[in-house]
Amino acid sequence: MNKEFRLKTKEGDFLNISAFGFENIKSSPCLIFVHGFKGFKDWGFFPYSAKHFADKGFFVLSFNFSHNGVDDEGFDFNRLDKFAENTVSLEVSELVQVINAYKTGFFSNDVNGKIGLVGHSRGGGVVLLSTLIEKIDAYVVWASVAKFDRYTERQKAEWRKQGFVEVLNSRTNQMMRMNVESLEDVEKSKDGSLSIEKAVKSLDKPLLILHGTEDLTVPIAEGEQIYNWSDKSITEFEKLATCGHTFDIVHPFEGSNKKFDLVISKTENFIQKVFC
Repeated sequence: MNKEFRLKTKEGDFLNISAFGFENIKSSPCLIFVHGFKGFKDWGFFPYSAKHFADKGFFVLSFNFSHNGVDDEGFDFNRLDKFAENTVSLEVSELVQVINAYKTGFFSNDVNGKIGLVGHSRGGGVVLLSTLIEKIDAYVVWASVAKFDRYTERQKAEWRKQGFVEVLNSRTNQMMRMNVESLEDVEKSKDGSLSIEKAVKSLDKPLLILHGTEDLTVPIAEGEQIYNWSDKSITEFEKLATCGHTFDIVHPFEGSNKKFDLVISKTENFIQKVFC
């Protein structure tokens, strides 16, 4: 059984949340899926993944960050004004609020209480940062970034001069603006609350890192860096041969494939090992 929720955040925004496997909420752990940059909860593999784990007996949440650029309909980037104002700090805050909503009865007053996070790309970085604020039971990152400071000094100078930078969404052909506040957020906190290194080194719960060897968007070196920072006794790192950033999954979703089946299988094995 699936349900839709809207959570009002402390910042005054709303998060659209899809809940899968509602019949499992009392008996089983909660998995929260976290999308990445230019992503959304209904993109490609997210609904498929959520349904898969709900069918395996988990309660699953997948949500849109309030400033991801997608409106309440959930499929089109028609709130580019909000996308421009987004920051990593805001996304971390919103993920923590979803975690707390689950813990404090927003979805049900009778829950299992155990939580696992699954983040893709930038969402993986946000998942890791959340451990600096809210401790949960298991972490999974797919093709995760190891840093948010990803621009050259020349690019940053131009960004500051113009007050914004534009990035192309190759799927929709839209130019998507990011205001300078996004850069300032990262620069101000890259050694503190937005330090993935600091977060991973503080992590004391099981972590699974999955990264494709052919990832051109977030090179596998970033997965290796996350693993190097981690406690090896509680961390698993799988290099997925010939896999790219989205494991050959496209949007609109056209079905799974052998590469993504492997991602799901390794994630499921890890989650089952942690919780069962």
